[in-house]
Amino acid sequence: MTGRGITIYAQQEVVKDLIAARLETKGEIFFEAKDVTVQDFDSAAPKIRFHDQSESSEILCDFIAGCDGFHGVCRPSIENALTIHERIFPFAWLGILAAAPPSSEELIYCYHDRGFALHSMRTPEITRLYLQCAPDENVAQWSDERIWEELQTRLATRDGRRLTEGPILQKGVTGMRSFVAEPMQYGSLYLAGDAAHIVPPTGAKGLNLAVADVRVLAAAFAEFYASGNRKLLDSYSETCLRRVWLVQRFSLWMTSMLHRIPENDSFEEHRQLADLDYLTSSRAAAQTFAENYVGLPMS
Repeated sequence: MTGRGITIYAQQEVVKDLIAARLETKGEIFFEAKDVTVQDFDSAAPKIRFHDQSESSEILCDFIAGCDGFHGVCRPSIENALTIHERIFPFAWLGILAAAPPSSEELIYCYHDRGFALHSMRTPEITRLYLQCAPDENVAQWSDERIWEELQTRLATRDGRRLTEGPILQKGVTGMRSFVAEPMQYGSLYLAGDAAHIVPPTGAKGLNLAVADVRVLAAAFAEFYASGNRKLLDSYSETCLRRVWLVQRFSLWMTSMLHRIPENDSFEEHRQLADLDYLTSSRAAAQTFAENYVGLPMS
């Protein structure tokens, strides 16, 4: 429907490749930095201070890229200058990593009376699966047997096909939230990725948004160092936030369509079923979904 597909590029693989590329060009990485702070970011000479192997260190910068995640130090350093938009959802995901070959060549999103479920994959031998659960779910109460039983129930099909089971290697609960901090820049400090925004994982867009931010920021840096022109730097936040809010809209729509509302709201249930009916019966709706799922244009 779009002429394009998706590429699965797991975050840990991205990190490994970025580290390898940095080291290959003799670039420096501080793997054990502690007590990190950003200083003087509202001036023309910002600094990053930290401890490396117990020694005090300082990096003098032209600019600081705050790519340090939701719990990093960059956004809190400028929080008084930001407007925060946030929504916390009344459900979470119980996620597992299983030593079992994927049961399908495609991702499977499931709407079920007992809650949402997702079948994904990591390698030909490793499957990633999720179950909708309560935000305060106690993982200790979910034995491997109970998890597989619930997954088999929610992902059952009319033809009786069953999931491939295997030992569960990892399990954990992931909270669901939507979050945007704006603007994404202040002085010489630029926020990117989870430091600036969080999307519910339903649409699988968190890493995509982070990469899009960095692409915009890299082009702005390149333009500045080539010509001294700050136009792209000054418009960084505006450029990124347009995509961020479009992706927030898509991720919120997918989340609200596929997850059971804990209050047993019959109106919401019927609206969700109507959404799914329209999505699976209308080519226009399916194409809109496909365009958002494979990713918005980079321009």
